[in-house]
Amino acid sequence: MAREQRQRGRDRDSQYGELQERVVEINRVAKVVKGGRRFSFTALVVVGDERSHVGVGYGKANEVPVAIQKGVEKARRNLFKVSMHGNTITHQITGVHGAARVFLKPASEGTGVIAGGGVRAVLELAGIRDVLSKSLGSQNPINLVKATVDGLRNLRDPKEVAQLRGLTIAEVLGLDQKQEADSTEETAEAAPTPAEPEAEVEVEA
Repeated sequence: MAREQRQRGRDRDSQYGELQERVVEINRVAKVVKGGRRFSFTALVVVGDERSHVGVGYGKANEVPVAIQKGVEKARRNLFKVSMHGNTITHQITGVHGAARVFLKPASEGTGVIAGGGVRAVLELAGIRDVLSKSLGSQNPINLVKATVDGLRNLRDPKEVAQLRGLTIAEVLGLDQKQEADSTEETAEAAPTPAEPEAEVEVEA
């Protein structure tokens, strides 16, 4: 059983390439028992390849390194693909988990990741470089991270939406129609024009 799990882990790593890990929060938990208190630790970990794949895991153990290792293993099992357009997301969305709400909005190139804490970790490891975000509810790190994941999971692929609506990808994304027309004209100008047929010349006998 353990050998199969290790093999699945190697296959997953080869599929997604080199995965980066980031610990968002480590918390100490005390359990009161008859003999006193028993302390354990929890770790919230984010894993991603910085190329549109990211996952989140939550591990618990009696020691910090073991809790982090468990969180990483769970995050690797929960990897998913994020729909992106360039270095930003495809459309604005609000992710919800519990009392936490995270608003995500696409941003122009060069804006950077306007986010903090666990939200920034998830967005950066997903490979998103330009995005605006705002926390609208609870500031609990676990709920914030899971709300961000909920928003990224619900992003729609522009290609699928374009096919359903019968539109172009530029129309779905709301790109500048003038730029699209200019690119079309440039393509038409670059195309070779067909040669005109030579006029027949009558020769007098």
